[in-house]
Amino acid sequence: MATTDRQATTLALAHALSAAERGLAVIPLSRTKLPALRSPHRAGPGPAGPRCHGECGRFGHGVYDASTDPVRIREMFAAAPWATGYGIACGLPPYHLIGVDLDTKSGTDSSAALRELALRHLFTIPDTVVVLTPSGGRHLWLTGPPDAVVPNSAGRLAPGIDIRGAGGYLVGPGSRTDHGVYGTVPGTAHLPPAACPPALLRLLLPPPRTGHPAPHPPGDHGRGLVQFVMTAHEGQRNTRLFWAACRAYENGIGPLLAAPLTEAACHTGLTEREARATIASAARMTGHRA
Repeated sequence: MATTDRQATTLALAHALSAAERGLAVIPLSRTKLPALRSPHRAGPGPAGPRCHGECGRFGHGVYDASTDPVRIREMFAAAPWATGYGIACGLPPYHLIGVDLDTKSGTDSSAALRELALRHLFTIPDTVVVLTPSGGRHLWLTGPPDAVVPNSAGRLAPGIDIRGAGGYLVGPGSRTDHGVYGTVPGTAHLPPAACPPALLRLLLPPPRTGHPAPHPPGDHGRGLVQFVMTAHEGQRNTRLFWAACRAYENGIGPLLAAPLTEAACHTGLTEREARATIASAARMTGHRA
């Protein structure tokens, strides 16, 4: 590896650790802005059941590897010495980050489109962290309420405006890619991510669900979710529990798994009260009652 690449990896790790200190869960990225660690399941046959999101305990599951634990972050970067950047997972506590990506490559004026939306729906974008992309675009960091799941989208809000929500990630400032370096707009680096205006949040949320899937036995998927929680490292215990509970409720097995998930979370060091509160939040976010 060239010296410049080693320097880029060292700087990316330093920036990632700094972001983690602020409560932002991170993963290493390659120069292509993709997760630097490849899936450990890529050489095997296609999964017969639900896709592994880290239940196996190995790295290589994209945003599902994201962590605020400095030890785990260092381990991920050590496993990916070619990483030159880092991604910040969206939708996770404590910020429940929402990224508004104002693109410049589509030939449209995405900033003007956002201003038009703001005038039409009567909201104002507050002062917040703004990240400049190498192509001249901007990423606006906003926070959402814990009980709202903002999906990822491309151009749905307006041409040239992409949204990074639950299950997505933003390229962190200080990351180096094939096209240049990401950096914060002067004066915004130390701002806390601002709350998403309610009128804008309503535009980002999917339509209300009209029904819920019929419950079915937890089976292997339920056991996998419980194991996923039990193998959580310090710094990702609540995040893993929240994610697993969301998947359980989305698959109609939330009520059946509430007790096993609580027990698994307590095994990792969370209190029963913390575990039950997190599961209840996941239930609300997915449109259910705990």
